Amino acid sequence: MKSKKLLAMLLCLSMVFGLAACGGGTQGTSESPAGGSESPAAGTESPAPESETPSGEAAVDPDSIDDNMTSDDGTYQVAFVTDVGQLKDKSFNQGTYDGVKLYAAANNLSYKYYQPANANEATDDDRFDAMQAAVDGGADVVVCAGYLQEAALKRAAIANPDTKFVFVDGYPLSDDSGNVLTNVAGIAFMEEQAGYLAGYAAVKDGFTELGFSGGGGGTNPACCRFGYGYIQGANAAAAEDGVTVNMNYSWEYGSTFSASPELQTMISGWYANGTEIVFACGGSMFQSISAAASANDGYVIGVDVDQSGESEVVVTSAMKGLADAVQWAVAHVYDGTWDDIGGTATSLGVADNAVALPTTDEAWRFETFSVEKYEELYQQMVDGTLVVDADYTVLDDPETATDWSNVVLNII
Repeated sequence: MKSKKLLAMLLCLSMVFGLAACGGGTQGTSESPAGGSESPAAGTESPAPESETPSGEAAVDPDSIDDNMTSDDGTYQVAFVTDVGQLKDKSFNQGTYDGVKLYAAANNLSYKYYQPANANEATDDDRFDAMQAAVDGGADVVVCAGYLQEAALKRAAIANPDTKFVFVDGYPLSDDSGNVLTNVAGIAFMEEQAGYLAGYAAVKDGFTELGFSGGGGGTNPACCRFGYGYIQGANAAAAEDGVTVNMNYSWEYGSTFSASPELQTMISGWYANGTEIVFACGGSMFQSISAAASANDGYVIGVDVDQSGESEVVVTSAMKGLADAVQWAVAHVYDGTWDDIGGTATSLGVADNAVALPTTDEAWRFETFSVEKYEELYQQMVDGTLVVDADYTVLDDPETATDWSNVVLNII
């Protein structure tokens, strides 16, 4: 069993690699990403690196920026509507809101978050009400996190054509007549690439009993891409090493992305029966999975942001540049270039330094798989030598779902 390494690290602000192209302030240019998208309309932009303060200094740790500011006039220019789960989930919601806070703080703008009523039981009406409250509260731009926002966001965008909406983990939306809503910018990520990196690295480090526990009940495209990439990476590494990997793969108890006793019990059972490491792919689900790992001498792969600071059982995290992408998108509202992203799909991957594993000394906890070998693998994705399939629907077909050369896939 691998030795557990102590840590002394705060949650990093988003990505180890700065995202390419324009600055996070109100000036800058943008470049075109090399990657494609599962959406018919490919993106044409790359996101910003870390935002800057008005003085030009690097932005502070987002955790040091107050979550609840009070504006002098009672209005809030940059708004955030949360996905299901907690705001401070150390994952998707928090990473997205970090981008809102960082951009607003760097540019002397007011900001506020809105959580739909009824928590994990929120309806489309609850989400719309939160969005409308943000608009009524003076928002120039409303950042909406998660694919569950689609129906409410469509309604809010139609009702408020002068307000800009950033749809994170989203795509272009159209009205009932088929007209594209140009006040909505869809920002998505190539999670299959991050998942591949995590699965490959885990197997190369000696793990052969793997697990995947995903959020959204198998209907969340982002989580589905993470999971499908994870299987591909594990299979490739196992094939290279001539070993067979066993993997439990489940969407059970993850429909609301929440921690639960049921989820913790299931994952504890996996560890008790030999599973060594589980990819915790679902926001606050991490709490249950990491607790199960701690109780059973198991290990965890985090998601969305570097989660190494949350538990010593975290070996790595499949990250995507949420905070940087939000800053980049919001900047388009204030620098007059919204037309470049409004009504289009932007998909960000390794070519944009938008997905990665953390490589700091504190976060890199692999014992035999080196940063140098990881960087070689990453470069293969960048230059196109290695292409990761994004069509996770192959897992829906019983004839193809478990057809892997070196992975015995147990779909639960």
